[in-house]
Amino acid sequence: MRIGQYQLENCLIAAPMAGITDRPFRSLCYSMGAGMTVSEMLSSNPQVWKTDKSRLRMVHSDEPGIRSVQIAGNDPDDMAAAARINVESGAQVIDINMGCPAKKVNRKLAGSALLRYPDLVKSILSAVVKAVDVPVTLKIRTGWSPEERNCIEIAKLAEDCGIQALTIHGRTRTCLFNGEAEYDSIRTVKQTVAIPIIANGDITDPLKARAVLDYTGADALMIGRAAQGRPWIFREIQHYLDTGELLPPMPIAEVQRIMLSHVQELHDFYGQGKGARIARKHVSWYLREHAPDDQFRRTFNAIEEASVQLEALEAFFENFCVNKR
Repeated sequence: MRIGQYQLENCLIAAPMAGITDRPFRSLCYSMGAGMTVSEMLSSNPQVWKTDKSRLRMVHSDEPGIRSVQIAGNDPDDMAAAARINVESGAQVIDINMGCPAKKVNRKLAGSALLRYPDLVKSILSAVVKAVDVPVTLKIRTGWSPEERNCIEIAKLAEDCGIQALTIHGRTRTCLFNGEAEYDSIRTVKQTVAIPIIANGDITDPLKARAVLDYTGADALMIGRAAQGRPWIFREIQHYLDTGELLPPMPIAEVQRIMLSHVQELHDFYGQGKGARIARKHVSWYLREHAPDDQFRRTFNAIEEASVQLEALEAFFENFCVNKR
């Protein structure tokens, strides 16, 4: 699959997730087989660009792979300015968020709330495409509600505005993340427009990935929540797509290596204090399978010092392996 002048290494993309797909996680997903990763959502409001949160989210230089940065907002001029700033900071692709269902985003008429206003969508897309010389992509849901599905209209509009690829999450905004994603809408959009279509939603394992690709005809898949605590899902899916064979479960020693390296990267990227706090949710996801009783996770979440976190994880895996013998 290509996005403008960029050829992806495969058809698997790590989804933008606020508070999750920071630089350490993106780099990890890329090393685990993602063909491209997309940054956390960045506000187009220039008043927040100087905050520590935004500053860290705008670190794009020297990052492996194609650097795609997602922006969100409702003002065409602000969105154009945000696109330019991020390109100057190293972004190679600009992705526009019109899919986030969060209330705090929608209340500002951003994210999926924009799907109810096609004229404003057109103004934003046109302004951003004209503002930068890099490819611009768009992420949407199928509509505001099951009664207001308009992804076909938005897809045609996006194509007319010069959008280079379109990601569709197979739920409406009111569905949030409830129920099962539906792929009929994605399939219809793929049959309607010529730009690349990326299917998103509930792609949790290699078999589901193959089924969604076959059913929708999508050019690529975007994977979000299923990669939390399991970044090697990209490698597993690609292997199955290539060979039709499932890889064996990740050995516990490799899970340990990946997790410890990830936690260390978080400490280094954010600093010891903030890095330790952010590491807690990632460790919780990694250990869903290996610490189902929650006791270790509760103990781990009380640890304040970064070095003690690493020591605790080393001890956990030593005990885990002893108990498995």
